[in-house]
Amino acid sequence: MAPGAPPAALLHERVLAWYDVNGRDLPWRAEDCSPWGVLVSEVMSHQTPVARVAPVWQQWMHRWPTPADLATETPGEVLRAWGRLGYPRRALRLREAAAALVARHGGRVPADEEALRALPGVGAYTAAAVAAFAFGIRTTVVDTNVRRVLARAVEGRALAAPALTAAEGRLAASLVPLDAESAAAWNVAVMELGALVCRARGPRCGVCPVEGLCAWVRAGSPADDGPPRRGQAWHGTDRQVRGRVLQLLREREGPLPRSALDGVAEDAAQVDRCLGSLVEDGLLEPLPDERFALPS
Repeated sequence: MAPGAPPAALLHERVLAWYDVNGRDLPWRAEDCSPWGVLVSEVMSHQTPVARVAPVWQQWMHRWPTPADLATETPGEVLRAWGRLGYPRRALRLREAAAALVARHGGRVPADEEALRALPGVGAYTAAAVAAFAFGIRTTVVDTNVRRVLARAVEGRALAAPALTAAEGRLAASLVPLDAESAAAWNVAVMELGALVCRARGPRCGVCPVEGLCAWVRAGSPADDGPPRRGQAWHGTDRQVRGRVLQLLREREGPLPRSALDGVAEDAAQVDRCLGSLVEDGLLEPLPDERFALPS
């Protein structure tokens, strides 16, 4: 911790009071949201803005309100419903997780983090988030927003490390309130603070509830002293081409011939490479006569 780091109790008081007033009214935060709804929201929200997730989440929960409902759906329909959320393999992993929930847990989402981590596509963060937000279990939920808030407020650094470190995990765990109800509230509140106020670019320090306590602000808000961090390229990448291919197939019921996909990139070799990787990832199904379809 940086010299003069704020005491945990004061951080809790300020952040929780701020969240009570400023937390977003998201459908998966409703009291009547099922654990399954929380799990779906966490998988969808990974690396995807919440504003894009909310309408798709509502459609999914209306169509597949339980794991058993999703487990019996075809992969192609699941990918079609995923729309433009990005990283479409998450959709297939979510379907696999639904099948595992039916096979192992009677179609119910377990509260145990170890059992959650054993589900396809569920890592340590998602397991902790479901345990905390769906079941109110005291645990430590650490995403990039949480790491950034703690790096600034407690450690006095502009940005967290490029990847989660053991020290960051220990710091986050040490700040979780002791009682389960406050712990769950803290986990979501500090995450929300990072998403809305303590942003990576253009932090809104003037409206931050812990500005007067923040070790980074007290140090004069020094710039990050690590190597330059560049955003991920998008235009012209294989990821963009893969997305275009899937979008074309989502927009029609039947398969597409290879010739209809020439326009997704200027380089025919790139199109073929992306088609091959989509097939390998289980996101595309090759058919006779050089046609492609969403997996059946």
